[in-house]
Amino acid sequence: MKPSEGFLTKLERIDARYEELSQLLSTGDALSDQAKFKALSKEHADLMPIHERYCAYLAHKREFEGCEDMLEVETDPEMRSLLKQEQEELKDAMDEDVQSLKIALLPKDPNEDNNVIMEIRAGAGGDEAALFGTELMKMYRHYADLHRWKVEEVSMNFTELGGAKELVFMITGKGAYGKLKFESGVHRVQRVPQTESQGRVHTSTVTVAVLPEAQDVEIELNENDIKVDTYRSGGAGGQHVNKTESAIRMTHIPTGIVVECQDERSQLKNREKALKVLKSRVYDLYQSKAQKEYAETRRAQVGTGDRSERIRTYNFPQGRVTDHRIGLTLYTLDKFMLGDMDEMINALSIALQTKLLENEE
Repeated sequence: MKPSEGFLTKLERIDARYEELSQLLSTGDALSDQAKFKALSKEHADLMPIHERYCAYLAHKREFEGCEDMLEVETDPEMRSLLKQEQEELKDAMDEDVQSLKIALLPKDPNEDNNVIMEIRAGAGGDEAALFGTELMKMYRHYADLHRWKVEEVSMNFTELGGAKELVFMITGKGAYGKLKFESGVHRVQRVPQTESQGRVHTSTVTVAVLPEAQDVEIELNENDIKVDTYRSGGAGGQHVNKTESAIRMTHIPTGIVVECQDERSQLKNREKALKVLKSRVYDLYQSKAQKEYAETRRAQVGTGDRSERIRTYNFPQGRVTDHRIGLTLYTLDKFMLGDMDEMINALSIALQTKLLENEE
């Protein structure tokens, strides 16, 4: 894989900028303006992986050319064979460097490092769908624990059997959206429900929505556009819950989006959580409208992300989980439900990168 001249020129410019930033950050002048220092440090950190991989590519290239020079004067057959073998290994290493650099230069998802708001709702299948929705939330909790992310409940609406009518929760941690964005869509479960007396396998569906937490710099909501109602929390929680109007319902009047939060006993904390979810839902709505004309590009990004799309099947009798977007089946369903999801998510990420690279070429 020989890189183009344009690609190499771009790498040279990036590397020159990296060296310039290193020089700027090593002087005392940059520290005098904290905002500028922070911005320069972030840019420097973002360019470091590209700089390191580019340096590796140049080192492999020099070694390859060194072998070429030696082959021109070497006459011993055994030595020539060893040099050619080394060249093949160096060529493979350079190809790997170039592929990594191409991926590193792909446009970054601006929400990649954001926290996420996840919403789980029962679809077709009644109580069985609701029960599986609760299990999906547990799965995401396990996954968050493995990555040392924090999970906060926002609004939990359960059926009498403990299934999920609607579950809304936040996962806080660097890179959470970058990993979990692939979970948005319809999840299908095939198994024998506990209530099934004849042992028949039923198929149910659960919808998962994954929203990046909107940052204050991304969207500002006009207070006059938000209607806030307070009410008493329902369900378990003791006398305090029933006597205090701590639950919050927020309505964004221009879009009609409604958010409820009753997880906390403090009305202030419920208000803060509800506002975060409201911002993210409004941001997602506006983003979707703005990007509608780019539907083809979005389809290339491993599925459309449409809420009605069936993305994955969990087949309990056969112990398998299949992602339909990339045709990957894993026969480790038990571990998957305990949060061991990285093999699937990494495969989805690679598929996305491959599609984007194809679009770039």
